[in-house]
Amino acid sequence: MRTIRIGTRSSQLALWQANTVAKQLEHLGHTIEIVKIDSIGDKVLDKPLYELGITGVFTKNLDIALLNEKIDISVNSFKDVPTKLPEGIVQAAVLKRGDFNDVLILKEDENFFTKKSAIIATGSLRRKAQWLYRYPNHTITGLRGNVNTRLQKLEDNNWDGAIFAMAGLKRLKLLPSNEKHIKLDWMIPAPAQGAVMISTLAKDEELLEICSELNDEKTAICVKIERKFLEVLEGGCTAPIGALAMIWDDVIKFKGVLFSPDGKNKIEFYKEVEVDNATDLGEYAANYILERGGKKLMRKIIVIDKDINVYSTKNLSLNQQKSLSPKIGVSMSDFIVTRSNRLKSVIVKKTIENVIITSQNAVDALLDSFIPTELNFKNIYCVGKRTKRLIERKIGKVTHVENSAEKLANYLVKNVEEKEITYFCGNKRRTELPTILSGSNITLHEIECYQTQLTPRKVEDKYDGILFYSPTGIESYLKKNTSNKSVAFCIGDTTASYAKKHFEKVVVAKIPSVESLLKSVNEYFQ
Repeated sequence: MRTIRIGTRSSQLALWQANTVAKQLEHLGHTIEIVKIDSIGDKVLDKPLYELGITGVFTKNLDIALLNEKIDISVNSFKDVPTKLPEGIVQAAVLKRGDFNDVLILKEDENFFTKKSAIIATGSLRRKAQWLYRYPNHTITGLRGNVNTRLQKLEDNNWDGAIFAMAGLKRLKLLPSNEKHIKLDWMIPAPAQGAVMISTLAKDEELLEICSELNDEKTAICVKIERKFLEVLEGGCTAPIGALAMIWDDVIKFKGVLFSPDGKNKIEFYKEVEVDNATDLGEYAANYILERGGKKLMRKIIVIDKDINVYSTKNLSLNQQKSLSPKIGVSMSDFIVTRSNRLKSVIVKKTIENVIITSQNAVDALLDSFIPTELNFKNIYCVGKRTKRLIERKIGKVTHVENSAEKLANYLVKNVEEKEITYFCGNKRRTELPTILSGSNITLHEIECYQTQLTPRKVEDKYDGILFYSPTGIESYLKKNTSNKSVAFCIGDTTASYAKKHFEKVVVAKIPSVESLLKSVNEYFQ
């Protein structure tokens, strides 16, 4: 019987992976030899690199050793493997996936979240972009080296925390106590994070058959989708890309996301499909993101101005952009972003009799801190039909809905017997609701579950119209711009009232929706 030579780097984590594979193969009755490979050059090869199909930045020492038949199989963290393998090398198996989450290791404790600024360490562009999207006032500092080296750097520097892959820390038994780490389950992991891949030569049918016994089918399906998503999006560019596919009851739930490197913008995709219909899900998701402005996030493109140009203070979908007249050019960016606050579990430890939710942002923020089964709300009152649909899809039945906070407050005054209500709101919540309720001797517990933050940027003077979706969006716009002579197109009356203080010409959408706002732009410039 042949001895199977497993090629691996000599780092602690790489050796854990190699030894895990070795144990599984030995359990099947095979003889194993671990071969450490950290440096290999042209002099040990029988053929030049280009003849072996290894070129450019993707040159890997293990690939070279494999093609030169110095080893029989190589073992790698799958997230570190290029989406295109060198010619002659194939994926032989994927082990059952470990923990795919990222984790924040704390220097002291999590009290720094209450402060305006903090310093977080990571060497990952993906982690940096996602962290800055959520915490734009924080500073990101670079972090390199193996796991032990990075943990030591955290100890030696004046940082508040550092981000790691949960799987690596668990595998090396280096994960600190619960008080010293926070699982970042809101952060979308790198494609194939937590998975280990075995590769071998395409011509070695015997090894392919042997390794197939180690393959975890569900993991293989999921990481294939994630890596296809990465492959289509990359296009030779390095970009902050996250992807996660999971299988639940023969249904694949996939989320893919692309961020701008500075963390100011993101484009997200989510879809649930049956496993049998998911063969092109990764490619479909990547093209969806590219069509919604993904190319602009990854690289500069030439923008052709038209006779009429407008600027949207919120990113529009591809279909929304297409609804504008062909003679109107549109540029866009998010001038406000929402960040979920970290809520303590004691908030939902017991059943809450009456709850108010006035925005979809509050729903998302609650679900960032808790799973639906933890939210024991007896009566839920909300504002807006879209918010109602989101609540009933993700949390539970809505007792009553109104189309404005003022109307909801008046309804509650007349119809709620229990004079104590919990209001999950943002930092820029409307004052009508708490004013009316407090004036009627109703005790209102306000829990700030998210923050609306301004992300202003300078806009050129060439635009004939500026599209606004909230008073806060106007506030953000005016931080770096003047009202000049542009027309302010506003989604509703409240936004328009604020705009009239600063703009000479204000146009209000007939219905408070993005589609109606865009229709008003077309009608104005027809």
